[in-house]
Amino acid sequence: MTTLTRPTCHLGQSTDPSTHTGLWYVLQTKSRQEKALAQSLDAMHVQYFLPLVDQVRMHGGRRARVQMPLFPGYLFLNGSRDDAFTADRTRRVAQIINVPDQQRLAEELNNIRLALTSSQPLDPYPYLKAGVQVVVRCGPMQGMTGKVESRTQLDRLILQVDVLGQACSLDVDGAILDVME
Repeated sequence: MTTLTRPTCHLGQSTDPSTHTGLWYVLQTKSRQEKALAQSLDAMHVQYFLPLVDQVRMHGGRRARVQMPLFPGYLFLNGSRDDAFTADRTRRVAQIINVPDQQRLAEELNNIRLALTSSQPLDPYPYLKAGVQVVVRCGPMQGMTGKVESRTQLDRLILQVDVLGQACSLDVDGAILDVME
């Protein structure tokens, strides 16, 4: 069971993503390497943005409060191409993603920063679109898989029986859906 508590953010070398002067790069990290990469970037004095949320997790029947990345597997680097390649040499980066619209990403990251500093609970929400294969994460339908048909207040989930060429649909809250890879 995971419960969200107070949101926080980890900012390297700056406090406001909108004031960064370099180019933004999205670093897709290797599994569970976000915070370790952030520490390495801190040591190299490279600017980055890593939004974190405090979560209460159960480990061996005991509650533990941990800081988890808001976007698991991603860290936002602000600097030069050389800074991005330096980060890649840490062996913690799986892929460097170039950002074509720098201004838009800066605005989006600033919105995330503002939300994190507001002390309001922030719950990761899957970015769903029609046709995406998903699995229900919790509740009475836990483990159910299907495709998202449409995005409204509730997401319409299509449950297919391919061998019959038949399907049915139901409305599900997108917050309990995980995208299948």
